[in-house]
Amino acid sequence: MIPLPPRRIPPRGAGKRSARQRVLAEWRGVDLAPLEKARANTAKSAASVLPKVLGEVRIERRQSEAEILKVWNSLIDPNIVKHAQPTGLNKGTLFVTVDSSVWLAEIVRYRKREILERIQNSFGKDLVSKISFRVG
Repeated sequence: MIPLPPRRIPPRGAGKRSARQRVLAEWRGVDLAPLEKARANTAKSAASVLPKVLGEVRIERRQSEAEILKVWNSLIDPNIVKHAQPTGLNKGTLFVTVDSSVWLAEIVRYRKREILERIQNSFGKDLVSKISFRVG
């Protein structure tokens, strides 16, 4: 039986390979240098990735939503604050939970426009476009 000649692995990519790379490629039977190089360059700094991630999560909008909940007590009449608290914001609608149907009727009939105007003056019309009250 005639022995086969040693397998020569052709270099991949541009540039000259070092002696170490040639020996490792011959010993492994495959040249992994391009894969190692590709893996080494994939790491990105947190500073370059963070603005994109925060933009996708819409962190500024969520901060505004949390701010509405905090500012509610100082913006709105204390009598209303005792009986109504904001519970969430979804697609421009501020949801407010009221503790009784009597207060719900009072707020919806006489105070809804005032509350909406105060919130819009503080946060803008694009963040809160309407208010929905419910008994809870």
